Amino acid sequence: MANRYDLVIIGSGPGGYVAAVHAAQLGLKTACVEKWPRLGGVCLNVGCIPSKALLDSSEYFHLAKVQLASHGITTGTIGMDVSKMMARKEQVVKDLTDNVKKLLENHKVVILQGTARLAGKNRITVDSAGKTETIEADNIILATGSAPVAPAGLAFDGKTILSSTEILKLDAVPGRLGIVGGGYIGLELGSVWLRLGSQVTVIEMLPEIASSMDGQVRRRLQSLLKKQGFTFRLGTQVTRATVAGDKATVVIESDGKSETLEFDKLLVSVGRRPLTQELNLEAVGVATDPQTGFVRVDASLHTSVAGIYAIGDLVPGPMLAHKASAEGKAAAEIIAGKPGEVNYDAIPSIVYTAPEVASVGLTEEHVKKLGIPYVTGAFPFAGAGRARCLGETEGFVKVIAHKATDRILGVHIIGARAAEMIAEAVLALEFGASAEDIARTVHGHPTFAEALMEAAAAVRK
Repeated sequence: MANRYDLVIIGSGPGGYVAAVHAAQLGLKTACVEKWPRLGGVCLNVGCIPSKALLDSSEYFHLAKVQLASHGITTGTIGMDVSKMMARKEQVVKDLTDNVKKLLENHKVVILQGTARLAGKNRITVDSAGKTETIEADNIILATGSAPVAPAGLAFDGKTILSSTEILKLDAVPGRLGIVGGGYIGLELGSVWLRLGSQVTVIEMLPEIASSMDGQVRRRLQSLLKKQGFTFRLGTQVTRATVAGDKATVVIESDGKSETLEFDKLLVSVGRRPLTQELNLEAVGVATDPQTGFVRVDASLHTSVAGIYAIGDLVPGPMLAHKASAEGKAAAEIIAGKPGEVNYDAIPSIVYTAPEVASVGLTEEHVKKLGIPYVTGAFPFAGAGRARCLGETEGFVKVIAHKATDRILGVHIIGARAAEMIAEAVLALEFGASAEDIARTVHGHPTFAEALMEAAAAVRK
């Protein structure tokens, strides 16, 4: 039957397209449904990729303006053409989304453009341009991702009160930028516009930013961002925001006192919700958590309905592209009758501020809470030759190991190249390595990675 498949995946983000390619490689007749004009989902279109493109552009601007002089490089007046920066970002996104399309086509994955709805255990309807097509599938993977949350009183208008999607498309640098939420999305996007000249104020209801980070790393990051020019209003709640003209007026409350702030743009970045509304889950019997909206799955990513799986931002866990990709691959393997699993204890988390923050495993606070006997070792980038040569000496590497067995429990890095360095720590955790294993592994000199080796050595002094 032409419109019957072994597997149909709804959503073509980093979970969906990876699942599709892997399923095709395993011999499954596979189709992928996407409602957006371009493949790649949130990550490639309005998330990970465009935000990192802007972060890189703004960092080059900052380096040229502030740091090149220390290397003896003289420049004239430094300027920023925001429209050109945005055009470059769009080209990066286009190139990568085009590559995803070619990847699926090369693996004979059928791409169906339209909005998909579950119409039964093994049936899906796809609506496109007023036409409805019904397809059948032995197995279905739900991979529709997530969308920004707009709390009461902070509804997005797309012009002044923005989500993480709209702020990636500004045509000018806002004079004053307010950010509601001190998580990694707000800190990254705030960094872009701070470097380009915005006055950035982060309003966070908790007493700290980036609350999921290791405390020692979190405190250093906040200190460094404050030094760069960030203003933090912690332990502060936004009660409402109104727009008049082209300004946002924000009422905040802290310690029982109210205050009014005014911004040119307000980014609301307080979390994301699973995108399940259009899937028709209830009619088919796919169970969701009434509190969080997450689709309930078992260890094999199976939902409550046989033959239907869910991955990525639809299911509990960190909303990370690489977590979705790992789940997509595992689900495809399980459907193909092979063993597939995800080690959730070895998923790295990265914040692309400057300096970068990367971590894997348990934080020191979590280890204490679990009552695990532990030891730590740390090494500052100021002691690493390569970091000195590049003038990137801020930050450190911290290794947490079991006190009795020396097995690595967590690694936390704040500093330049942290996003790349964390891969070695993830591998070590995956293989159950000890701190001594890393300490005795010969690292190239001079490199940033030596700081990880030295931190591991410091665990046992």
